[in-house]
Amino acid sequence: MSAPDRLGRRLIQLYAGLALYGASSALLVESGLGLEPWGVLHQGLAELTGLTIGVVSIFVGAAVLLLWIPLRQRPGLGTVSNVFVVGLAMDGTLALVPDAHALAARVPLLVAGIVLNGVATGLYIAAIFGPGPRDGLMTGLHRLTGRSIRLVRTAIEVAVVATGFVLGGTVGIGTVAYAVAIGPLAQLFLRVFAVPAASGGSSAVAAGQPGEAILRP
Repeated sequence: MSAPDRLGRRLIQLYAGLALYGASSALLVESGLGLEPWGVLHQGLAELTGLTIGVVSIFVGAAVLLLWIPLRQRPGLGTVSNVFVVGLAMDGTLALVPDAHALAARVPLLVAGIVLNGVATGLYIAAIFGPGPRDGLMTGLHRLTGRSIRLVRTAIEVAVVATGFVLGGTVGIGTVAYAVAIGPLAQLFLRVFAVPAASGGSSAVAAGQPGEAILRP
């Protein structure tokens, strides 16, 4: 694959992945069965402020990005795009998808949200345009403290889930199902969407353990 073609594919993957991430997060909201960790915080803050969950996601992403400054993290195109595209896609999807009340409709929404979130994660990370703001915070704190990625990530996610729950965010079976499924799903789709090297060599895929390789918005 030539360099221009490779760049074009990476850009398409980046924005398709970010838009799909926002849409899949909206499906988790519509299911009402539990959100991913940062989604719990976003929903809790939305309940508190009266803003839409997508707008809250944008503000939280921007605030987290500011924390990169003392951590000496460098944002990429994907980092900045993440702040805006995910939130806009989330609000857009919530406006289009009708409310689901029956469990027979909510469970498929949950399953679709988790699976599509894994697809989205593989798409945008494989594009290699930089991590999302929240994962830059994780890797920055890992470098600063010397603690493992797994420990830092767990501490951050427990804190945001607890805060979001207190504020009114939804924690449920979906939160647990997401935590169990997202790692294997994202690892699978990282390989599916790996962009071939410009020289025609091996494709670029995330390496290492799932806990270290999976960077989510």
